[in-house]
Amino acid sequence: MTAEQIAQVQAYLKKRLGTEKLTISPRKVADSVEVYLDDEILGILYIDDEDKDDISYDLNISILQQDLDEM
Repeated sequence: MTAEQIAQVQAYLKKRLGTEKLTISPRKVADSVEVYLDDEILGILYIDDEDKDDISYDLNISILQQDLDEM
């Protein structure tokens, strides 16, 4: 993902989720980034740009049972 794409997606997610505590960090692989909330990884965001005219993003969030049990 380009720096411009990362900035656009980050701004969208901050607005949509109603928090300024969300950040996005590049990964070593170019097709995805890490999404953080309060310095804790929230998930991995993938870009689907196979069709240059129809780009989409997919946010995968994993929730561990252990985290649910601690609530």
